[in-house]
Amino acid sequence: MRACIQRVTSAKVTVDQQVIGKIGLGMLVLLGVADGDTETDLQTLAEKLVGLRIFEDGEGHMNRALEDVGGEMLVVSQFTLLADCRKGRRPSFTNAAPPDMANEFYLKFVENIRQRGIHVETGEFAADMKVELVNDGPVTIWLDSKELCIRK
Repeated sequence: MRACIQRVTSAKVTVDQQVIGKIGLGMLVLLGVADGDTETDLQTLAEKLVGLRIFEDGEGHMNRALEDVGGEMLVVSQFTLLADCRKGRRPSFTNAAPPDMANEFYLKFVENIRQRGIHVETGEFAADMKVELVNDGPVTIWLDSKELCIRK
């Protein structure tokens, strides 16, 4: 799984001119599910995101996690994070999971985050979405579950 995380003061997603997900302070997570991802990828990424200390403390250092600041999460499915642009000028998306699997993992990911006590809003899988955000910092981080190692 791949995720592009942006620390935001606000974010929203609109489908057919209707706001379907909206948060204040927190994280906008653009989530891509790769063909071959497993429950371990999902668990690893969810754990990392909830504990990721990207919010400032009183001294201006990124030292606080989402729950420390009472933050929310907006999760938007985005298969284009799996684009392969090595050949030609048109991206290939053969590394992305098939839609049924991707949607299943997307929904499980959202539920996993909710079970950790974080308020989560979502986009609409496979819809034409418009995403608006105010990136705070700006702070933008790229994560790939295959590259993560959770230290206890």
